[in-house]
Amino acid sequence: MMQQWFKDAKFGISLHWGIYAVNGIPESWSFFNGSISYEDYMKQCDGFTASRYDPEAWADLFARAGAQYAVLTTKHHDGVALWDTAVSDLSVVKKTPAARDLVQPYCDAMRKKGLKVGFYFSHLDWSHPDYPTMYSPLHLQKMALGTFVHSPYVHPADGKLRPERWESFLAFHRAQLTELMTRYGTIDMFCFDGDWERSSEQWRMAELRDLLHELNPNVVLNSRMCGLGDFETPEQGIPIAPPKGEWEFWFTVNDSWGYQPQDQNYKSVRQIIRMFADCIGMGGNVLLNVAPLEDGTIDPVQEDRLLQLGEWLEPNGEAVYGTMAGLPAGHYNGASTLSKDRTVLYLFYYDKPLEALPVKGLFNAVKSVNILKSGKELGFRKIGGAPWLNVPGILWIDLPEEYADERATVIRVELEGELKLYTGSGKAIDVN
Repeated sequence: MMQQWFKDAKFGISLHWGIYAVNGIPESWSFFNGSISYEDYMKQCDGFTASRYDPEAWADLFARAGAQYAVLTTKHHDGVALWDTAVSDLSVVKKTPAARDLVQPYCDAMRKKGLKVGFYFSHLDWSHPDYPTMYSPLHLQKMALGTFVHSPYVHPADGKLRPERWESFLAFHRAQLTELMTRYGTIDMFCFDGDWERSSEQWRMAELRDLLHELNPNVVLNSRMCGLGDFETPEQGIPIAPPKGEWEFWFTVNDSWGYQPQDQNYKSVRQIIRMFADCIGMGGNVLLNVAPLEDGTIDPVQEDRLLQLGEWLEPNGEAVYGTMAGLPAGHYNGASTLSKDRTVLYLFYYDKPLEALPVKGLFNAVKSVNILKSGKELGFRKIGGAPWLNVPGILWIDLPEEYADERATVIRVELEGELKLYTGSGKAIDVN
């Protein structure tokens, strides 16, 4: 069920942390795609120590970054649980030197710092004997020919229909989710993944949603429940137009979800801020992913990006938290947000100004314009328009170069009354 806190929060941190950090290889996909054998992938359990895991340091970092919530990968597609699940031996508690529940300390630390608690959980499980996704060569051949039909009942060992195996897996799936929903206090949100291999009917997603709401009526669920969640989750490719309803954009600091030391293709702070502003300007949230090492520490480059983002957010938070989507495309060449009472417009400007900045289509008179970070007043004027056709002129805002923020400048425009926009196409004067 959608909650107001989610709409207001705007910014969360996700963490992809698991045994894949030991070798620094793609999480789960590396064995699924054949770049490593399943057996060699699972040997990483022997090297996962969590020896320097300090969730309070995580929480402090996330709070300094300006995040309002966090999402931990409790289990990825490889099936390795970060908690002591009673329905499987495949957990960091039983199979790794970490040998303890890593979820409870995370929950405690986030709550202590005032962050909402979220869990990532993969529906599918490529390690479970009753989850039929490790296809046989025959299945792979049929898939290549386009003749293979997915079934929830085909077990890869012999290809026979085994409905009892699928029921067994669903019971396991529900049991693990019930553990997560009942052991760790109130869980504010679940970010699911891995729903794509089966239909909503096969997963019995409506039934699952009812179960989750029975355990916690206020939990926020993402859309990866075959569309039955509360918000959409585009990832990595920033939307050109906003998805319908509530949404959250997932992206990484470099190109990888889990820790991969060879991936040095980091986004700059300016790029991260620009992507962030573009998303909230369309009314979305941002879930920025970081990737801890196997010992639980966070890569220094990723930590630096979070701290610099937080340095920018701290004086500009008024334009972020609790705001609404700003101006529609065509009114301003950049991102913008709007206060809840619709009387203050926030403009994000990313570059060095060469001339005054135009805002088109404002019917409102303007009370004041200033730099949000410093409070410095800016000159402004309206030029042009066709009052006889009820077409407003363009608001031009003066931005001296010395006032501009090298990361992104936020301009606060206080309006007379609630925002009222001209959205027409103009009208020719009829001389006949």
